[in-house]
Amino acid sequence: MVKLFSPLELGPITLKNRIIIAPMCMYAAEEGKVQPWHHQHYGMLAQSGAGLLIVEASAVSPEGRISYADSGIYSDECEQAWREVVSSVGQYSNIPMVMQIGHAGRKASTELPWNGGAPIAPEIENGWQTIAPSELAFSDEAPLPKAMTQDDIGRLITQFVKSAQRAHKAGFSGIELHAAHGYLLHQFLSPLSNQRSDQFGGSLENRMRLPLAIFDAIKAALPHDFMIGVRISASDWADNGWDIEQSIVFSQALDARGCHYIHVSSGGLTAQQQIKVAPNYQVGFADAISNNVSMPVIAVGLITQAQQAEDIICEGKADAIALARGILYNPRWPWHAAAKLGVTIQAAPQYLRCQPHELKSLLIRD
Repeated sequence: MVKLFSPLELGPITLKNRIIIAPMCMYAAEEGKVQPWHHQHYGMLAQSGAGLLIVEASAVSPEGRISYADSGIYSDECEQAWREVVSSVGQYSNIPMVMQIGHAGRKASTELPWNGGAPIAPEIENGWQTIAPSELAFSDEAPLPKAMTQDDIGRLITQFVKSAQRAHKAGFSGIELHAAHGYLLHQFLSPLSNQRSDQFGGSLENRMRLPLAIFDAIKAALPHDFMIGVRISASDWADNGWDIEQSIVFSQALDARGCHYIHVSSGGLTAQQQIKVAPNYQVGFADAISNNVSMPVIAVGLITQAQQAEDIICEGKADAIALARGILYNPRWPWHAAAKLGVTIQAAPQYLRCQPHELKSLLIRD
């Protein structure tokens, strides 16, 4: 049996296969509200044949957006805009949809990537004051963030809970808590960005306190059949930073709390990171975590070939693989992987006639 195309249970959701579309920011929202672009974008990805679609990081507050064009889930208008996307996609696809929710912290208030992505100072148009665990900038070019007070932290927990509730009301099957890539929850986890002296800083236990409190609060506020996963950066790729050993402890704490999956990425916290990029460069992190938790583990990072993905699953290094840039480049990657591995895959009936003559058994009706 080809394991890549076998079912997988992620808590209350059963996936048809183990190919997951990772969240990718589109920078196409207006005042936090998704636009017609998102309808066509997610409609396209929903027809890919993947087992799960995780939509882009949506901010829990306006100042939590990475840029002024990021999507949000912090208002009635944001919620309604996302509800329309979920509804339109669901008319023609039964792929489960999950929303990644997060706060960019000190990496917020930036220009669009294709305009350079530089930080925007609070006094400049499209900029605002950023917040962080400590008054430490992401880079020499970035403005100083405001160190969060106890009141700020209490407000943040409430914002995450309300945003998760909005995602549920908008029709999503679950949320992925964004604690990776140098954004606010990752900033609390890493000793490089968190130099607080209160109960949220210092020891590993203290640095994990806020992300775990947010997880607990969301879990308590949502129904049992609403999936909750977490994405982490397993390493800062920098001396004296967050690393795989700490990631295992954090993952075990989430596992004990009933987390439905952990999605393992890396990097993004510091401009001084030294990442050795190569195929499977993050899979070892997923493997190490998988050996220490019972919940499913998702691997991501330069996984581009069908046999490569199948080997990761077969060798027990992860329970599923996620695609990001690769599926933007090739939105039919799951079809092509199925063809390479000699299995059938479900597709919308409108597409059944497209399969090549030599692959007449590739596509079956969804």
